[in-house]
Amino acid sequence: MADTANEQAVLNITETNATANETARIPATPEGMAVAYASLFLMAILPIYIGCFRSVTFHKEQKESGEKPETMSHKDAAMFPIIASCALFGIYIVFQIFSKEHINLLLTAYFFFLGVLALSHIARPIISRLLTASFPNMEYHFILTQGKEEKKEDVVNYEFDRKDLVSLAVCGLIGVWYLWKKHWLANNLFGIAFAINGVELLSLNKVSTGCILLGGLFIYDIFWVFGTNVMVTVAKSFEAPIKLVFPQDILENGLAAKNFAMLGLGDIVIPGIFIALLLRFDLSLQRRSTFYFYAGFVAYCLGLGATMFILHFFKHAQPALLYLVPSCLGLPTLLATLKGDVKAMFEYEDHSETPSPAKETVESDKTK
Repeated sequence: MADTANEQAVLNITETNATANETARIPATPEGMAVAYASLFLMAILPIYIGCFRSVTFHKEQKESGEKPETMSHKDAAMFPIIASCALFGIYIVFQIFSKEHINLLLTAYFFFLGVLALSHIARPIISRLLTASFPNMEYHFILTQGKEEKKEDVVNYEFDRKDLVSLAVCGLIGVWYLWKKHWLANNLFGIAFAINGVELLSLNKVSTGCILLGGLFIYDIFWVFGTNVMVTVAKSFEAPIKLVFPQDILENGLAAKNFAMLGLGDIVIPGIFIALLLRFDLSLQRRSTFYFYAGFVAYCLGLGATMFILHFFKHAQPALLYLVPSCLGLPTLLATLKGDVKAMFEYEDHSETPSPAKETVESDKTK
């Protein structure tokens, strides 16, 4: 929960320099800004699209294994903005008291390990396909237990093979590159991996829970961006791959560019887990259509586009959820109302022990 709250600390799109000297910024050209915004837009929608379909596979595997998933309750969703606010303000105070360099040194080490694992989870299937059939693969099983006899229980029970080790080694090299250079490309590789894993593994099981969560974060985002300077200050001080960045002066300075526009991962993951729920709802209807998923996906694109347009027009940091929440909740709900699916949508529940109303309706129609 704390990690996710930390991600929420940068839930706004803003333009910032990678250096402390704001006056040293090279003014961005219209072409450079267009390239930066378009790149951030693509880097935002790609993890959502991939993560949503990976979430379907993940939930299917959980059902087949009989594993009970960890889902967010209504109470958890209501409390989340409060917890996120406390975490955000706590980070702000820490940056005011302690040296920013020392704090970011600890954060760099922490996110190095998380980033390598997250990127390896995404890259493993790709690397596996690239390895030839002659690759000497071998499976391993690591078990760490505690206690004896009837009190014996597993602490770690992990199966892996040599392909996993190759993937870990390749991603480890990217991690070393990030540690050494803090290059924005390495940051983005880790950030995209975090976003895909977040959409895949974090779970909402009810649309009503998603509405409570997004509604609370809607207020949270507006308050901390427009009401105070806390979020913008933390976003500029927090040097970790929990945001996607792209230089606006890349046309002038190439890969050495430093005048960045950025997008917090929370603006991707939070709407993304709701859109992933819409995809699973689509599949529960058994209509051979992913209508509501694409409605949510298009709504996200419209909301993100509106955020970038208003950011460019007013030249001021914008709370992205101010535009993303109404679009992502409004369009799918409106379409469900017009199609007569709104009751089924709000009654749908992942991993429910009883058949969902949507599925019962489909089965009833088939019987008739």
